[in-house]
Amino acid sequence: MARTLITGGLVITAAEEVPADVLVEDGRVAALALPGSQRWSADRVFDASGKYVVPGGVDAHTHMEMPFGGTRASDTFTTGTRAAAWGGTTTIVDFAVQSRGSSLRAGLDDWHAKADGNCAIDYAFHMIVSDVNEAVLREMPGLVGEGVTSFKLFMAYPGVFYSDDGQILRAMQQAADLGALTMVHAENGPAIDVLVEQALARGETDPRYHGEVRRALLEAEATHRAIQLARVAGAPLYVVHVSAREALAELAAARDLGLPVFGETCPQYLFLSTDNLAEPDFEGAKYVCSTPLRPKDHQDALWRGLRTDDLQVVSTDHCPFCFAGQKELGRGDFSKIPNGLPGVEHRMDLLHQAVVEGRISRRRWIELACAAPARMFGLHPRKGTIAPGADADLVIYDPHAVQTLSAATHHMNVDYSAYEGRTVTGRVETVLSRGEVVLDRGDYLGRPGHGTFLPRSTCQYL
Repeated sequence: MARTLITGGLVITAAEEVPADVLVEDGRVAALALPGSQRWSADRVFDASGKYVVPGGVDAHTHMEMPFGGTRASDTFTTGTRAAAWGGTTTIVDFAVQSRGSSLRAGLDDWHAKADGNCAIDYAFHMIVSDVNEAVLREMPGLVGEGVTSFKLFMAYPGVFYSDDGQILRAMQQAADLGALTMVHAENGPAIDVLVEQALARGETDPRYHGEVRRALLEAEATHRAIQLARVAGAPLYVVHVSAREALAELAAARDLGLPVFGETCPQYLFLSTDNLAEPDFEGAKYVCSTPLRPKDHQDALWRGLRTDDLQVVSTDHCPFCFAGQKELGRGDFSKIPNGLPGVEHRMDLLHQAVVEGRISRRRWIELACAAPARMFGLHPRKGTIAPGADADLVIYDPHAVQTLSAATHHMNVDYSAYEGRTVTGRVETVLSRGEVVLDRGDYLGRPGHGTFLPRSTCQYL
């Protein structure tokens, strides 16, 4: 493999910011040195003067080709990982799905078949457990042995993914014994179903009612319940896509007790709101996701949680459905709108915009987008940092470039942008994945099959 040198940039990791040259050999970071202090020879040299050199992003929550509501997420592993690379993300952790009545093995094998040979960047899997029984519990050790070390349970979607408290407790107990991390979608699904039925009976069918029935208190109640079940099981807990300040308060209270409880939020909860869900002419359907968008006054609490480390990770929950033919399935009945937003391409840029606006520091940007997800899900120090021996997943980032986000220019396989017309400062210029150039100054050089499956170790915060 070619020897690559990146010179003159400001290297930013979660730990430090330092001007440095970065030498890449055999797909890994070989060395860092003060600019110009070493006479390294290289086959390729990238001049990063005036730019940042940051680790490739780790998006720990994506749903490529996810079946939902009679349709399927519009990004394949081919299109979705290509779009991720355009946005400076070089690793995804996607969710393999156990179908009800089937085995974990069958679900995992299905996701391997979808991804193998199709990914432009490296990938790993979590396992969605939607049918907890004794046979499934016996399968969990084998998956952990293969590097699938996190299991997701749903307190929402009765009849589809939902598990009751007893099933969740059993799965948490088994995960705790294995050193695995339990992930929970925390919403009170049965109560939400009652509110959905009542809203539709009143003729409240527009997309904005999706947010009104999935109340913040029902996210908070489920978060509280998940924490207590995890305490009983002696299990660590990771709550996905936290959107409400009341749910964040439950996480903060648990962490104040010293409990191994973690949380992520997503860019849509930081930058979008119920104002988008209420857009007229069914446009609000573009913003239907679960947990739902909240009123704008929840955003300050989430930003504060990111600064205080009560929220540790920003992932995308990337699960795109086209407006035409997919989101439109819910015309006249908001409960039939496929739940999910596109976002894998814009996470790094949106979080950099938060740096520009003074909401977080540059190192916290890298912590939230790269280092913390890599540690949380057993990929560090191979991923999420720039250090000798780490994979050469590197991004040259122009902090001064201005861009306008739009469906006309994004690379996700979806016909709208959740951030249409939003101007942000900062843009990915060059992306390396294990030393191979995937993107350079607007030229996409990646290929399906470069990305490899990553067996993960267990959570490194425990």
